[in-house]
Amino acid sequence: MDINKVDSFIIANAKNLPSDKIPMIRERMINSDDSRFVVIASVELKNATTMFFISFFLGGLAVDRFMLEKVGSGIAKLLLGWLTLGIWYFIDLFTIMSQTKKYNYEKLSLVL
Repeated sequence: MDINKVDSFIIANAKNLPSDKIPMIRERMINSDDSRFVVIASVELKNATTMFFISFFLGGLAVDRFMLEKVGSGIAKLLLGWLTLGIWYFIDLFTIMSQTKKYNYEKLSLVL
């Protein structure tokens, strides 16, 4: 694949991917053929900053968990989150950005 395309993709999406995985993603993209770039570029990555604000405002309703396709833990957080006296909300608030980046990496890995 064209290195300029790959580098452009990495630059545009680096803030939403785990920084330790970027070299591996870049290498896998370079080794794939050009026809795969359309599929790779069409993957919708969640914005980590947006997910933080969603978690801040709607985390008590587990919207952040549902958006990251963690339905089981989302239902548990929704039903049992009040038992933790808000601790679950604060843990998610501090970890949502890394959870989002991990989610994006896993989603991108499926097409690579």
